Amino acid sequence: MDWLVLQLADSAFPVGGFAHSAGLESCVQHGVVRGRDQVLRFVRDVLWQTGTGALPLVGAAHDAPDHLGDLDELCDAFLSNHVANRASRTQGLAFAATCDRVFRRPVLAALSERIRSGALRGHHAPVSGVAFRALDIAREDAQRIFLYSALRGVVAAAIRLGLVGPHDAQRIQQECAGELDRVMLACAGLPPSEIAQTAPLVDLLQAAHDRLYCRLFQS
Repeated sequence: MDWLVLQLADSAFPVGGFAHSAGLESCVQHGVVRGRDQVLRFVRDVLWQTGTGALPLVGAAHDAPDHLGDLDELCDAFLSNHVANRASRTQGLAFAATCDRVFRRPVLAALSERIRSGALRGHHAPVSGVAFRALDIAREDAQRIFLYSALRGVVAAAIRLGLVGPHDAQRIQQECAGELDRVMLACAGLPPSEIAQTAPLVDLLQAAHDRLYCRLFQS
């Protein structure tokens, strides 16, 4: 099982996360993020936003996969930012479809089909919780993978935007190790009813992503 956890957390697992910057590209073009210190602050904001806004849904879907429909609708209502909402649905479908193609389990095939047919909106957090449970990944490991993937994705986006180099990006990830632990401690046990937006400025600027003159990322 440890090998499976590493496989799912690996950047080589093809779920399309590198097509998204979590709002970083828009923040850069609006002059909010310019240098390394601001990248680090942005990364920490994203970690806490993921912790408060997504980890409770990952955990709840893992606990009760039969409630996926309700959790999916809750996530859809929560993500009022249309860019973040679209990104969540895109990544949810990609994650479900990739898990189905790689691991070939009936529950994953059914999950992917429900999203494709429109029976589910397919938001990333609740879909991930169900998929992780289907793969027999423990709840805490599932949330850790999801949180780490958010960190990895933003750091990779910072490299591609030319804000930091590969080695400095790795230093940022290392510096955020304690932040990952704090987010897990504070947010892993939250119920879905307590999901919250903790980075309103990032959310606002991400919503302007579609109006950028040029774009490297989808969100």
